[in-house]
Amino acid sequence: MWTKEQIRDHKKASRNLIKIKDLAFQHIKENNNISEYELQQFITKKIAEMGMIMDNDPPIVAFDEDSATPEFYPKKESKRLKQNTFILIDLWAKLNKKDSPFADITWVAYYGDNIPENIKKIFDIAVLARENTLNFIKECLKNKKSPPTGKDADNACSSVISEAGYKENILHNTGHSLGIDDDHGPEPNCLRKESNAELSRGVGYTIEPGIYFKSKFGIRSEIDFYISEDNKLIITTDMQKEIVRL
Repeated sequence: MWTKEQIRDHKKASRNLIKIKDLAFQHIKENNNISEYELQQFITKKIAEMGMIMDNDPPIVAFDEDSATPEFYPKKESKRLKQNTFILIDLWAKLNKKDSPFADITWVAYYGDNIPENIKKIFDIAVLARENTLNFIKECLKNKKSPPTGKDADNACSSVISEAGYKENILHNTGHSLGIDDDHGPEPNCLRKESNAELSRGVGYTIEPGIYFKSKFGIRSEIDFYISEDNKLIITTDMQKEIVRL
């Protein structure tokens, strides 16, 4: 269980990541020929400027079909922004202090005039899956007075995507705990179908439903939360409700 100081550190890291996300989207608008790698380096620089550190992996920045790979790390020679580009960024970091926990978010945007209907449709399904997971956890805390298992929380998310006809397009688990030394916390604290352990109170988690289409695009919406000692679900990041149009 995190201490009160660790929860405060996590919330501060979460607020910082939201600010960096906003700066990254503004930077795109001001640099309409930017590459994936250049945007990744901009985000990395801002993380350091805000007194935070990452783990061994850099932020994920993916344009168009590159977003269909859940863990895509651009190389120096990478895609450049052009009109009508879909954008996914995934960034995680922690305050640069001992025992401070990570925060982790994923947002998507579109650089162009009109967001394609197929992208909007899949984004809406991901948001619905995210909301269903949150509501399921809240109901468990209200009615059972205890957190659900990681398996049941994962099912609350994946069932929405599966019922929409995209079961085969789920390429990773619903979420993971947030660590101290690494973005991913220790097992068995995770939201996945193999986890029969209850989610822990006082520990941060992600919910990050993803739907991916090979060689086309991938959608992911990621937020952070924790369960308080008095059985309240506390969301610590902003929740994306619409695709950001740049």
